[in-house]
Amino acid sequence: MKDGGGECDDPFAVPARRLAGSTFPTSARKGRGATANPSGRYEPAQRETFDDGWASDDAVRRLPTEDLPERARSILTRNTSPDLPFDRSINPYRGCEHGCVYCFARPNHAYVGLSPGIDFETKLFHKANAAELLERELSVQGYVPETIALGTATDPYQPIERDHGITRAVLGVLARFRHPVGIVTKSNLVARDIDILAPMAELGLVKVAMSVTTLDPVLARRMEPRAPHPARRLDAIRQLSRAGIPVMVMMAPVIPSLNDHEIEAVLERARECGAVEARHVLLRLPLELDDLVNDWFAEHYPGRQRHVMSLVREARGGKAYDATFGRRMTGSGAYADLIAQRMRLAKQRLGYADSRITLRTDLFDRTAATGAQLSLL
Repeated sequence: MKDGGGECDDPFAVPARRLAGSTFPTSARKGRGATANPSGRYEPAQRETFDDGWASDDAVRRLPTEDLPERARSILTRNTSPDLPFDRSINPYRGCEHGCVYCFARPNHAYVGLSPGIDFETKLFHKANAAELLERELSVQGYVPETIALGTATDPYQPIERDHGITRAVLGVLARFRHPVGIVTKSNLVARDIDILAPMAELGLVKVAMSVTTLDPVLARRMEPRAPHPARRLDAIRQLSRAGIPVMVMMAPVIPSLNDHEIEAVLERARECGAVEARHVLLRLPLELDDLVNDWFAEHYPGRQRHVMSLVREARGGKAYDATFGRRMTGSGAYADLIAQRMRLAKQRLGYADSRITLRTDLFDRTAATGAQLSLL
């Protein structure tokens, strides 16, 4: 039988595991990535809904996106992780409407009393004072510039950025201070800001990482329903590259038996569009993400669920997730090594850079702060 659309390709397979918890009719969550909305891990009570037969899908409205302001007290987040190429980051938004079911940031929504499931992609927060805070933090005497990663948890160019322009405002501050920034996104909206990014690129102050997980629009719509079409992301790579902005293509995540066969094709298309770096991340399933991704497979690809999860666990030391530094991004073992080798060979064949592009920090200008007093010396 055909694998997809909820059909099982193995009539003798054990029924796929489904996630218990707060659910919504299929029509209500159309255009959303998560298939359930379980309570956050810090909640005192667990919710579970069931169909009593009185409501029909036709009468259920689609889940709206709620967008609320969040008055942040600081905007730079620090980390000491040895397997990340940056020690500070900015996330203008909490939650992400792109709805990528595999997003490793979903569990963070539990910190504000919300579900990592559908809540993560429907209940969003924007940090309206992000640019103001950034200017203040960069102006502190003794601040030492290093590359800021913009959009490490949630996408800085998700749809509500069109309304708020917070990411653009942040980039404006960084440009004035001549501060290096690395942007991570899967949205072609980044091309809107070429007027800011191109002059920064001329000074060696910016690069963009574009996430392209698949070239298959059907698969993309299922696992990242409100992210731009893969072709639009490739076009954004082309526009950025033509403007002199270095672009890295991110095959993130690589999902066993789902998109791993596309590694070489994605890298080849991205290279044709001008990408100069390429990296990958193996599917990560921290905390609630294990159940959420399993439930998604049970609905969309039930015949593959057990095989996919067995490969994930093989690459994670027998567990759903291994948070050990050095292994959490790429995994370990035979399958993980095979993926790494395929990436390495494809990059060599296509002419990708062997090492990361480093950005300049020596141009940092603290006097760019609004109202800053110029030095007499």
